[in-house]
Amino acid sequence: MAISGLISNRNFGSFIGSAKVCRMENTPSFHNPDCSTVAVARCAQGNIFNQNLTSPTGNKFHKTVAWQRSGARNKCTSLSSDFSIASCLRPEIKNRFGLNNGQSWQSEHFKFNRTCAQYKSEDYDITEPKVEQLSSPDGEAVLVEGNAQESAPWWVEFPKRWVIVLLCFSAFLLCNMDRVNMSIAILPMSKEFNWNSATVGLIQSSFFWGYLLTQILGGIWADKVGGKLVLGFGVVWWSVATILTPIAAKLGLPFLLVMRAFMGIGEGVAMPAMNNLLSKWIPVSERSRSLALVYSGMYLGSVTGLAFSPILIQKFGWPSVFYSFGSLGSIWFAVWLRKAYSSPDEDPELTVKEKSLIMDGSVSKEPVTEIPWKLILSKAPVWALIISHFCHNWGTFILLTWMPTYYNQVLNFNLTESGLLCVLPWLTMAAFANIGGWIADTLVSKGFSITAVRKIMQSIGFLGPAFFLTQLSRVKTPAMAVLCMAASQGSDAFSQSGLYSNHQDIGPRYAGVLLGLSNTAGVLAGVFGTAATGYILQRGSWDDVFKVAVVLYIVGTVVWNLFATGEKILD
Repeated sequence: MAISGLISNRNFGSFIGSAKVCRMENTPSFHNPDCSTVAVARCAQGNIFNQNLTSPTGNKFHKTVAWQRSGARNKCTSLSSDFSIASCLRPEIKNRFGLNNGQSWQSEHFKFNRTCAQYKSEDYDITEPKVEQLSSPDGEAVLVEGNAQESAPWWVEFPKRWVIVLLCFSAFLLCNMDRVNMSIAILPMSKEFNWNSATVGLIQSSFFWGYLLTQILGGIWADKVGGKLVLGFGVVWWSVATILTPIAAKLGLPFLLVMRAFMGIGEGVAMPAMNNLLSKWIPVSERSRSLALVYSGMYLGSVTGLAFSPILIQKFGWPSVFYSFGSLGSIWFAVWLRKAYSSPDEDPELTVKEKSLIMDGSVSKEPVTEIPWKLILSKAPVWALIISHFCHNWGTFILLTWMPTYYNQVLNFNLTESGLLCVLPWLTMAAFANIGGWIADTLVSKGFSITAVRKIMQSIGFLGPAFFLTQLSRVKTPAMAVLCMAASQGSDAFSQSGLYSNHQDIGPRYAGVLLGLSNTAGVLAGVFGTAATGYILQRGSWDDVFKVAVVLYIVGTVVWNLFATGEKILD
């Protein structure tokens, strides 16, 4: 903090200012003619200095002065003095600080240029804060008590846009925890209820019946009323459905199928609502990273669900996973109501600086009143998104729902081993999703076109899984099979910086609707792929299951590279 002081031109005595080098500048006094010259001492930093001064009449006095700076205006307050210089400077009595015991003076320095300064002094009564001079190796004067500003805690200064991202991340973590617990619980449930492979496939696919219904509706709803309301509704809905799943299973298969479809209704609005929120909160320069982090919540949700489900089942029975996982939604919802807002304009706690950053680096925030369906469906990049999403999700949902069964039937792992080994591919996916997001944003910042970045990342997301799935029929050990699964899922995670980021690229105002459209195709892939896998396994082998997925990955690669774009085509 810059320091200015008033001393006589005859003897400036000693000056201490946090061991910083100070310089003296002589300027004429604008006050009492008896004081021929006033010297201004400037120092780069410091709060306290001492002065031994000599008055114009030869009287010596000592002052300890505390300094405060605001903008270009320097203030000093004398805390102790043996001599008043009021005779040199025109006094002005003013009790601005509300202090009422003892005498002091305050000078204010207004700098007009490098050679001219104006001063006025004011008398105050001071009792607090107390300032005492402490010894130090450098001879510095130390401010023990004062009005120094304390820095705000890190959680107060943490960017609010990233609070929204973390809340979406946690919602997606719960989303997949509640989804994958069935893939573990289905093993003891099928034994208890005597379900065959076709029935298991039907139960697994029933989730997608409801999930399919709310993709486009969730996108329209989010674009019109805001993502906060829609995502909050979704989490509460699917959490309740998860808790009721054991009751429905014991009532009978039809009740279980309906309850799983109900759960899909709640989870179906999550992705469109999240996409709408991030399109309003996140600048383009942070898009890939934020989306990758949110989607990694899904993968970590799979990790958590697959890791804890076997433990809960063995200790408390298969219904416990549905009761425990479903109850976590209430905690999330309480935090969501307090901290989340649909847009920066609605958040009263958002700083002006962060709001400016968001508004300057993101898209138009006008609310959507009408969806231009004809225009949207006439664009080739939109259809590239839809087809590519279908191809991608066929393989992803097969691995999500059938991986524990594959480990159990083909690799002969028990229930606990199947659940724990399923963690590795999803953990790999969570890590590589964030790595891919940083790579994509870095490439964009270095001048690569968004179109090129999206095509590179999605090509990795298609061809990587295709290659590693073809190797599963050739490996001879369970360890190599698990490694291939992990590598397949890890390369698949680059899709988060490819097609999953593209909705906000080509139509930011309609990001929710676009994701609803493409994810509807993705859900259809989940419905048909999950059910078809059960029938394929009754008549064929796991090699046949993987071959179908590989073909669709290759088709998706071709379509994406021919028709996709990173430029905005809808406004």
